[in-house]
Amino acid sequence: MIDERHEELAALHALDLLEGEERAAFERALAADPALQTLVRELREASASLAHSAPAAPAPDALKARILASIERTGKTAPAAAPDNVIRPGFGVWQILPWAAAACFGLCAVWLGQRASTAESQIVALRNEQTLTKVSLQTALQQLEIDRLVSAKAIEETTQKLAAATSDLGAARTQLAARDTEVATLTGRIAALTESSTTFERQLTDSRQQIARLTEDLRVQGDIARYQVTALVSMLEGAPKAVAAAVWDPTKQEGVLKVEKLPALLPSQDYQLWVVDPQYPNPVDGGVFTVDPETGTRKISFKAKQPISSVAAFAVTLERKGGVPKAEGPFVLLGK
Repeated sequence: MIDERHEELAALHALDLLEGEERAAFERALAADPALQTLVRELREASASLAHSAPAAPAPDALKARILASIERTGKTAPAAAPDNVIRPGFGVWQILPWAAAACFGLCAVWLGQRASTAESQIVALRNEQTLTKVSLQTALQQLEIDRLVSAKAIEETTQKLAAATSDLGAARTQLAARDTEVATLTGRIAALTESSTTFERQLTDSRQQIARLTEDLRVQGDIARYQVTALVSMLEGAPKAVAAAVWDPTKQEGVLKVEKLPALLPSQDYQLWVVDPQYPNPVDGGVFTVDPETGTRKISFKAKQPISSVAAFAVTLERKGGVPKAEGPFVLLGK
């Protein structure tokens, strides 16, 4: 910031009124201070403008003539003229100092006016900038509110998606738990079936052994070459070990059936034997029988109700008491 002393010196320097050491010191300060240089330049420009507009100062000779004419008009009452040997002061620095001061003040006034105009322009610019800043601030606040609303909407949608994803995850976990339970159930069934298969294989082995024994018993009773021997196996889940053997004599049209381990019957039930001959559309009735309630065994002789030309299979069904003309009940034994 330029102090008042340097401002005064700048005004005098702009009018070329500094001399000697004072001028040299100011020029050194001027060379080192850009702000002071700007001030001197502005004062010179203002001085030039003032010089063009101000009235011309009277020349020293014209001023002298005017003073002498005034003295002559005063007449005798005027003081006596100075002797010729008295040295009259010439037109020196004291004669132009008032004009210099006036010019300096005018120059300062112009400079201050320019500074005031510049300051007023800066104030207007600041006010405009303030207005623009307020508008920008209002726009920023509106944009911020829009961004807040958009962000709130996005957060709400994200929350809903997260809730849906959480629900889907819960459902997936439930399904996974159900699948795990199903897998465990299937694993248990596979284990049970494996065990049942092992048991069935043992039962099949036992049945084959029983059939072999039954066949051997029947072979003892007659010439096996004449007979058609058929082994019947159980069709009941509750009596898997039930077996039978049928021996058919095509010449005599009669046969022998021996069964073992059949379930006991109710008083209203009978087992019924059927002979399957391809020439008939339905199996031929071979008669009804019962078994020992404790051992499930029985040996019977039977004859078919119709002539048999070829035996394709034997079957035993569970029927009502006295039998039926056509099989109605479940199959108990079957053999081909």
